Amino acid sequence: MAYLLILGGTTEATHLAAAVSQGELRSVFSYAGRTGSRTIQPLPTRVGGFGGVEGLVKYLREERVTHVIDATHPFADKMSRNAVSACTQANVPLLALERKPWEPKAGDCWTLVPTMAHAVEALPDAASRVFLAIGKKTIATFAAKPQHHYLLRLVDPPELDLPLQNVSTVIARGPFDVAGDSALLRDNAITHLVAKNAGGAGAEAKLTAARHLRIPVILVDRPTLPSREIRDSVSGAMDWLASHGAILERGV
Repeated sequence: MAYLLILGGTTEATHLAAAVSQGELRSVFSYAGRTGSRTIQPLPTRVGGFGGVEGLVKYLREERVTHVIDATHPFADKMSRNAVSACTQANVPLLALERKPWEPKAGDCWTLVPTMAHAVEALPDAASRVFLAIGKKTIATFAAKPQHHYLLRLVDPPELDLPLQNVSTVIARGPFDVAGDSALLRDNAITHLVAKNAGGAGAEAKLTAARHLRIPVILVDRPTLPSREIRDSVSGAMDWLASHGAILERGV
């Protein structure tokens, strides 16, 4: 009997869970556990890490998982690398459900950089007001330029003091809209925006707002990951499941 493990945390993962729950495919949804405010899923849910590649291999074998869909954030590269290695060792088919990256549009003022350290270097030396739309994992990198005022938008309130001298926070969960993000940028007199090229519609509003307000954007490229099958939509993921024997062919 087919058994699907969804490595979740994104909007796409939630939509996939909803689609899968409409059928009879036995499935489990896994959260890494880093976010306190989690979306309730229509599938059995587990929270927490697996214990690296070895732990994930053990889980796949003990639970007799037959299919894995990695629908984690495009920047959750450690989990995605572990999934590739573990599925290879356990001989379990793996698919990445990964949204397309954003592409610049007319009027955008983007600087594309390969890493967060390069994003710090791309900021001006003169004191500026910077919206860091990057989560909290890598914000310490920006301590190298303490002259700036940094605005953070986080899903959960920080549990510890933030490693930046001049910082303010907004606690909010997306999706966000252009009007709201335009107001956020204007009200905080933001001069520069730093973001990860996560793609998707839920977090694109800040880029549209920056375009309208002519605010420069420093956009960090996605990490390079091992080769794997990729689909960019829930429909594509469902087709993959059908083609790999997990569910009946769609339309049959």
